[in-house]
Amino acid sequence: MRDDPKRPSGSNPHIPQPVRADGAGGPDWGPRDVLRDLENPDMFVPPVTDAGLLPNLKFSFSDTNMKLDHGGWSREVTVRELPVAKTLAGVNMYLTPGGVRELHWHQQAEWAYMILGSARVTAMDQNGRNFIADIGPGDLWYFPAGLPHSIQGLENGCEFLLVFDDGHFSDLNTLSISDWFAHTPKDVLSANFGVPEHAFESVPDEQVYMFQAPVPGSLESQRVDSPYGTVPLSFKHRLLAQTPIVTPGGSVRIVDSSNFPISKTIAAALVEIKPGCMRELHWHPNQDEWQYYLTGQGRMTVFAGNGAARTFNYRAGDVGYVPFAYGHYIQNTGTESLWFLEMFRSDRFEDVSLNQWMALTPKELVGENLHVGSELLDALRKEKWPVVE
Repeated sequence: MRDDPKRPSGSNPHIPQPVRADGAGGPDWGPRDVLRDLENPDMFVPPVTDAGLLPNLKFSFSDTNMKLDHGGWSREVTVRELPVAKTLAGVNMYLTPGGVRELHWHQQAEWAYMILGSARVTAMDQNGRNFIADIGPGDLWYFPAGLPHSIQGLENGCEFLLVFDDGHFSDLNTLSISDWFAHTPKDVLSANFGVPEHAFESVPDEQVYMFQAPVPGSLESQRVDSPYGTVPLSFKHRLLAQTPIVTPGGSVRIVDSSNFPISKTIAAALVEIKPGCMRELHWHPNQDEWQYYLTGQGRMTVFAGNGAARTFNYRAGDVGYVPFAYGHYIQNTGTESLWFLEMFRSDRFEDVSLNQWMALTPKELVGENLHVGSELLDALRKEKWPVVE
C-alpha cells in the first residue's frame, strides 16, 4: 500500500532512514528514491569510519544509454559517466545469433571477457598473419591497438564485456570498414581494388557498426589460410580453464602478460568471494583498478590517506574504481558468491597484502606502531590470501 502523500516518509517504519546505530542522522522525509536507498545501504548510512572527501567510485551500466541495432546492443562506461576512471573504459555488448560487430579497428587496445554465449572473432596483424577463433563463456580475447578485427554471435548469441586502455575511449568513435568505404570516392575504391566502380554501388552510405547476418558455419568451413601464417601470439585465453588460487574465502584467477603474452596493456583478476567473506585489505602499487561486478552483491571501502575513506555498494552490472595505491577491501554482503573482475592498465597484475606486509615486518615494530599484542601479531600470515573468511 502506498504511503499517504501528506505524511512524511520518515514515519513509515518500512522505509530506511539515514540514522546510524550511534544516533547520528535523522529521518529523510523526501522526496527521495527509496529503491536506490535500499540498493545502497552503506552509502545511505555510512560506517562511522567513513570520513573526508573521495570522488564517486561507482557507476552502473543500468544507468547508461543503450545503443540498439539490428544484430544486438551496446552501452558503455567512460570518463563521461565515471569521471575518476581515466585509465580504462568499458563496453557491455550483446550480439544476436549471427549478429556482427562489423570489421573495424581502434586507436586503443581491446580486452574482452565473454559473460554468456559464444562468438567468433577474426583479426589480422600488421604482417598479414590472421586469426580466427571461437570464444566461449569465461574466455578472453585481446587485440592490440590498431589491429583490425570483428565479432559475430554464434548459435545462441553472446554477451560480453569489452575493456579499452583509455578512460576517454568511446566505442562509437571507431574506425570502421563501412565508414571508410562511405567516405572514399568510388573511383579511388575502383583503382585500389582493381574492379569497376559499379562493384561499389551497394556499399553503405554510413557506418554500419552492428548488423544482422546468418549464423556462420563451422570454424573449419570459415578457415582462411594466409601466406604469412597465423599470429605468433594467440589473441585468445581461456581464463576459466586456469587453476585458481583457492583460499577458504573464495578463489582468484590472475591473467596478465605472464600467461597471456599478447596482453601488454591490460592485466586482470577474476575474483570469487563466498558469502560472509572478503577480498582482503590490500592495494595495487602499479595502477588504478577498474572493476566489473558479474554476480552477487557487496560493498567496498576505499582508504585514501589523510583520514579519508568512503564505502560504496555494488551489485551485478556495476562498475567500481579504485585510484592508484588507495587501500581497499571488498565484502560479500549477499547470500550467493560475489564474482567480479579487477582490471589494470598494465602488463602485470600486482597487489600488496596488508596482512602479509605486517607478517614480514618485525613484530616489535608492528606492535609498537599499532599498540597491538600477540593475539594479532601471532595470527599474521606470511603467505598471501587474496580472499579471507
